[in-house]
Amino acid sequence: MNTDTLEREAEQSALSVGIPPCPAVLTGLVAEMRKDEPDFGKIAKLIGHDVALSATMLKTVNSPFYGLSQKVGSIPQALALLGLRNISHMVMRLLLVQAFPAGNSPLLERFWESSASTAAILAWLARHTKKLDRDEAYTYGLFRDCGVPVMMLNFADHAELAERATADPQRVLSEIEYDELGMDHATLGHELAASWHLSEAACLAIRHHHDYEVLNQDGSGTGTTLPRQSIAMIALGISAERLYQDHCGDAPGTEWRRAGKAALLVAGLTEEELAGMSGDIDAVIERR
Repeated sequence: MNTDTLEREAEQSALSVGIPPCPAVLTGLVAEMRKDEPDFGKIAKLIGHDVALSATMLKTVNSPFYGLSQKVGSIPQALALLGLRNISHMVMRLLLVQAFPAGNSPLLERFWESSASTAAILAWLARHTKKLDRDEAYTYGLFRDCGVPVMMLNFADHAELAERATADPQRVLSEIEYDELGMDHATLGHELAASWHLSEAACLAIRHHHDYEVLNQDGSGTGTTLPRQSIAMIALGISAERLYQDHCGDAPGTEWRRAGKAALLVAGLTEEELAGMSGDIDAVIERR
């Protein structure tokens, strides 16, 4: 069976799994932000119409994490103090978390912490390497593994698969998912990202972020050729995850062993340069 047939079957299977619909506030926010001159007043109203989002956002802004000298009491004030980029990143993150209600799940909490931190590192790497727009990089990082919580909520034994993937020296999580469940988080993530109006480059990168052969840039051997922007996202994502693992004191995983060298080549970095960045990552995560 060829690659195209496998992809079509995977996409058909994804349609049978519950994918959270795009919130209306995000649709409006994305449309406004793509304008040459976004209307801050309109953006504030869009966010303000979602009472739950507004309350959570103001609580987050006023948390010790941001260390603001004055208490923020409104969305326009939050926009003025933190800026459109920080607010849009926060809105995306909060909406993603809200889309997967699972009580106080420590597993999901760790997942969101990892995703937000990796996204921040990715944006920082994009600025450092000049390979991607930092906002595109952040969005890709936030959504890269968004299929994982979909898998968690649809497959009771997914946590056990994830544990085995961590210890598997040969296969990454998506390969184990597909072998045992007939579905993988990269396919589900692609479907969610597309329905949430992410760019085509980001959607393709999410779909193929474990197809390491595409890092050859010509797609040789895979039957898949991706835009260079998508390839850069995949490469910087692998590098960002390695920096986050180092930040957490974790050893390199299977992904890094299989694709680290190719990712660095695409990113225009050496192993020594990446290792030298570790000292900056604490501050990057703290500022996220």
